[in-house]
Amino acid sequence: MPDFGSLKRFTTFGAVVVISVICLIAALVWTSWMLLPFAFFAFLSLLGLHDVRQPSHSILRNYPVLGHMRFLFEGIRPEIRQYLIESDQDEEPFSRDARSLVYQRAKGQEDKRPFGTRLRVYDAGYAWVTHSVIPIHIEDTDFRTKIGGDACKKPYSASLYNISAMSFGSLSGNAIEALNTGARIGGFAHDTGEGSVSRYHKAGGGDLIYQVASGYFGCRAEDGTFDPGKFEETASLDQVKMIELKLSQGAKPGHGGMLPASKISPEIAEARGVPMGKDCVSPAAHSAFSTPIEMMEFIGQLRDLSGGKPVGFKLCIGHRREFMCMVKAMLETGIIPDFIVVDGTEGGTGAAPVEFSNHIGMPMVEGLTFVHNTLRGAGIRDQVKIGAAGKVVSSFDIARALALGADWCNSARGFMFAVGCIQAQACHTNHCPVGVATQDPVRSRALDVGSKSKRVARFHENTLKALGEITGAAGLSHPGDFMPQHLMVRLGDKEMAEGSDAYPYLPEGFLLTKKGDVGPDYRKRWARANSASFAPPA
Repeated sequence: MPDFGSLKRFTTFGAVVVISVICLIAALVWTSWMLLPFAFFAFLSLLGLHDVRQPSHSILRNYPVLGHMRFLFEGIRPEIRQYLIESDQDEEPFSRDARSLVYQRAKGQEDKRPFGTRLRVYDAGYAWVTHSVIPIHIEDTDFRTKIGGDACKKPYSASLYNISAMSFGSLSGNAIEALNTGARIGGFAHDTGEGSVSRYHKAGGGDLIYQVASGYFGCRAEDGTFDPGKFEETASLDQVKMIELKLSQGAKPGHGGMLPASKISPEIAEARGVPMGKDCVSPAAHSAFSTPIEMMEFIGQLRDLSGGKPVGFKLCIGHRREFMCMVKAMLETGIIPDFIVVDGTEGGTGAAPVEFSNHIGMPMVEGLTFVHNTLRGAGIRDQVKIGAAGKVVSSFDIARALALGADWCNSARGFMFAVGCIQAQACHTNHCPVGVATQDPVRSRALDVGSKSKRVARFHENTLKALGEITGAAGLSHPGDFMPQHLMVRLGDKEMAEGSDAYPYLPEGFLLTKKGDVGPDYRKRWARANSASFAPPA
C-alpha cells in the first residue's frame, strides 16, 4: 500500500499541473487572457517534470518546483544577513559600524554618534587608549614618516596611512584610477599589488609603491624569471617612490596563483608583461633567491637598479625562525632593507582557499610585535621602518598599530569601502555590483572616477584628523609617540593589562648578547636561525 504521507512533498508540483490545466480550459471556453497564467504554470509544470528526472540535486527530485526556493534563499543569504539580520558589531568580515564609519568620512558626513558606545567594554579583547588630563590640540594632521636608510639615495616621506596592495586585474581599471587619483589629491601612497603599474595607475598620477612578487610582473622575462632591465624601466618611473618585495600576504600566505588565459585582457597583458592566450602562473616561492643571504643580495640589486629608492619587503609571519634567518642575513651582508610591511592573517584578498584564510598565518598584532622586537634584539630597529596591515580602518586601529611598533599603516578594504565597495563578497565572481572588483566593462562603468577619487582623499584626510584628536587626547604631539603603555587591554571581566605588559618592547641588542634572561623564546629561535638557509637545523 503506498505511503500517501510521503507523497505530500509532490503537492506543489501537482498543484501547478492542476492549475495549468484549469487555465488552459478557461482560455478555451472563456477568454484568451487566461493563456498568460497558463504559460506561467505550464512552465512550472515542465520545470517540475525536469526536477524529478534530473540526477544532480536530491532535494529537487524529492521536492520538485518547491525545492528551487532553497536555492533562491541560499543565493540571497548574504544580502539577507547583511541588510536584515546582522548586528552593527558583527564582523562578517567588517562590521556595519566599521563600514559606516568609512562611508561617512569618505562622503564628508557627520561621523559622530549619540548615546554612548555600543561595544561590550567588559568583554575580553576590548582595548582602549589612555588619555591625559592635559590634552593637546594638533592643528596639522598631515602626519608623515621618512622611509629610507643610509644606503637609500631617494628617501620617501610617507603618510602614516596608505593604500595597501590591490592589483589591476583584481580591481577594475576605474577603481584603480579612482584610488590613485585620490592618493594624488590627498598626498599619500598607493601600492600597486603584484599586477605591476598599469595605465590606470599612471592616469591617476599618485605616488606608487611598486610591488615585485613571485610572478615578477612588470619585470618578467619570457620564461617567468626576473628581468633586471625591465625592472629598471618600471622602477625608474617618477610615480614609483618605493619598491616592495612581496614574500607573502596575510589572506593566503605560502599560496601561489594562476590567471587563466581567458581572463587576460590586452590591458592586463600590457601591465604585467605577459602574452595573451596563455595561462599566467604566479608560483608560491621566488625564483630569484632561495636563501636568506641571496634574498638580501636581491634587495641590494633592486635598490641599485631603482636608482637608490627605498626597498623593503612584505610578509605575513609564519615560521618565526625564518624571519630571524633574514635578520641574521641582514647583519652578515650589511644590506638592510629600508622597510618591512607586516601583513596579518586577517588581511583580505579577492579569492583564497578557506583553509588558508582561516588557519594559516599570524595575526597582525602578534606578527608586528614579533618583527619589531626581533629587529630591536638585533640592534637594527632604528634602520628599518615597519608598516602594518590587517583590517586597519579607523584612527584607533592606526594608533594601536603605532603603539605596538609600527611606523605607518596600510589599508586595502578600508579604501575599497571609500571607493564604493558594499562588502557584497562577490570579488571572485567578476560580478561586483558596484564595479570595484570586476573586469566587466559594463559593471566597472558604474564607478565614476571623479566622484570616487574625492571620497578616497576625504576618507584619508578625515581619518588622519581623527588620529590627531586621539593623539592629542593622549597628551602626545605626534602619533609616532604612541607606546604600549598608552594602550589598555581587557583580559576578562575583572582583569585588564597595560599594553607594555601584554606587548612589551624588548631591550635593544638582547639577541646579540648572552647576558640576561630576557626573551627566552626569541633567544631559542635566534640560536636555530641560519643566514645561509631557511631550512630548519637537523
